[in-house]
Amino acid sequence: MKFASLHLHSQLLEAIKALGFTEATPIQGAILPLTLLGRDAIGRAQTGTGKTAAFLITVIQDLLVNPVGEERFGGEPRALILAPTRELAQQIHADAMGLIEGTGLRSVCLLGGADLQGQVTELESSLVDIVVATPGRLIDMMNRKHVWLDRIELFVLDEADRMMDMGFIPDIKRIINSMPDKSDRQSLLFSATFNQDVMNLAYQWLYEPEYVEVEPEQKTAALIDQQVYLIAQSEKLGFLQQFLRGDNYDKVIVFANRRDQVRDLYLKLKQEGFAVAMLSGEMSQDKRESHLERFKQGEARVMVATDVAGRGIHVDDISHVINYTLPDQVDDYVHRIGRTGRAGASGISIALADEDDSFMLPALQKHFGADALTMIQP
Repeated sequence: MKFASLHLHSQLLEAIKALGFTEATPIQGAILPLTLLGRDAIGRAQTGTGKTAAFLITVIQDLLVNPVGEERFGGEPRALILAPTRELAQQIHADAMGLIEGTGLRSVCLLGGADLQGQVTELESSLVDIVVATPGRLIDMMNRKHVWLDRIELFVLDEADRMMDMGFIPDIKRIINSMPDKSDRQSLLFSATFNQDVMNLAYQWLYEPEYVEVEPEQKTAALIDQQVYLIAQSEKLGFLQQFLRGDNYDKVIVFANRRDQVRDLYLKLKQEGFAVAMLSGEMSQDKRESHLERFKQGEARVMVATDVAGRGIHVDDISHVINYTLPDQVDDYVHRIGRTGRAGASGISIALADEDDSFMLPALQKHFGADALTMIQP
């Protein structure tokens, strides 16, 4: 489907063209004909398939073709997009800025760990159309009377399953209760995985939603060479350092389960002279942004991270994902390895399974199929 066939506002269509896009991805082609008519929708699609652009195009089109005639006030956005992590919120905001170029619309990003007063100033300096936010900072802004949601026309909840995992549901309920009724706004919900709890919430918060699920031509896992090294815990660091010295990778993310493990790995790799970055929830927002930018630009080819980087981080040329420790949940493993093999590219996943991690292997073999994981005894 060509974007030109969707009858989009001319300014939005120009912005899409300027970004180099002419044809919709499968999820965009499936969901946009519904959402551009104002329908609520629940979308499920593989990471890297263009779902962010799908909901941003819906939001921006509606704001452009339905300008507000009555008086507006500062801190009253027309559209709200909620994301579970700071990094994902920033990525969505950056994508929005590209698509609203030349339209006169304003987007503001509200997230914790960043300068509160700077965000307040940005909100109050001019009328805002789109707010992209993490739940905690948004509620803080609402409590301080800097944001009002009574004029919300469009609401997007991204990574709903992750929101649930991170305990944000009470916050989201409070946010939703501050908006117009679901029949008086358009709501879109996206999730990488759906369980009954997510579906129950979706039908509470959305009005007669359409359900759209797009199966990729090739599932991410089919494009990823999944290797499992059966190795003692004491041998992991040496294995990792030897691999990184081999220089047979473009960019690599090394995942560990805990913040202290990530910090320890980062310091040891840095001491050995590797160009390494780190991403962890204990870091300040400025440092997280600085490290992520170094990784994106290739100044650091190695990123050591907790699951905060498992979803929503869009970095090109990640050839390898290494699970230094295996996560407790299959879904977290899926999202970790999904940082490579994106959008039809191939990739390599390496899991270092010691005596403590091996309990996860049967669950992974059941999920992917026993033949999908190559067991290696170094």
